[in-house]
Formats: sequence, structure tokens, C-alpha cells
Amino acid sequence: MPILASFKGEYEHSIDSKGRVSFPHKLRRYLSPEIGGRFTILRGLENCLLLYPEDQWLKVEEKLSKINSFNKEKRIVMRNFLRTAEDLVLDSQNRIPLPAKLKKWAEISSKAIFIGMGERIELWSPDMLAREDESVGDDIYHELFEKVMGDFQDD
Repeated sequence: MPILASFKGEYEHSIDSKGRVSFPHKLRRYLSPEIGGRFTILRGLENCLLLYPEDQWLKVEEKLSKINSFNKEKRIVMRNFLRTAEDLVLDSQNRIPLPAKLKKWAEISSKAIFIGMGERIELWSPDMLAREDESVGDDIYHELFEKVMGDFQDD
């Protein structure tokens, strides 16, 4: 039975002089062997990058294909979501090359923090993540957690 992607945890890695970062070992075990280390990376909604393994990205593309591109609002969302997307492949040393334009936008320079988010991974600069965490704070997080998760009941 194959392990399904369920990325979780936080991992900090250094970026080398060529803009590559090691993909965390603990996250690699959740990659489907069929994808051959292929990913799609793009801007996130906060100042982070989103990294989708190819099998999960194909599910996103399927959803996007159902958007009515004749509707202006939907077209704008689709354009701005996809315009920064790039395909990447892990190299033989399990590193991913971070596109310069995306690194600059997310303010990632010498280190990147990987955060497992279920079917995808967020990449953050340590400074941007600290600012994001500070803006949310524990009280807001607890309130949001209760609001989001409070609707679920055990079967």
C-alpha cells in the first residue's frame, strides 16, 4: 500500500551559492516514486512559496481547468495564480533549484523553512515566517483554530 502525501513538520535548510536547497529527508518519504522528484513551485497567498509534488499539482490543474475563463474575476485569479508557476526536479543530491524571481519575491536568501501543509509544502524565509507568526499570535491562532476545526465531530 503506497504512502499518501501528508506533508507535516517544519525544517530549515541552507541555500547554496547556486540557489539550491536540500529537500528535507522526512518530507521525501511522502513523495510518490512515480513522480520522479518533479514539483511545481509558485507564489503563495502570503509571502511564501508553494511547492506541490507533481501528483498533487495535477489535482490543482484539474480544478483550475473547471474555472470559467470567460468570467473576468475567475480569469484574474487564475492568471495571477499560474503566472509564477515553474516546474522543478530534484537533482541527484535531492536539492531543488529555487527560481531567482520567486526567491526574491519571498525574500528567501540564505535559508529556507519548509512547512508541511498536507498535500503541499510552504517555503518561507525565516524573517518572513517570524513576521507572519507575530502578526497572528497565540490568541488569534486559538480563535481561528476553534472556528475552523470546531465544526468537525467524531463519527
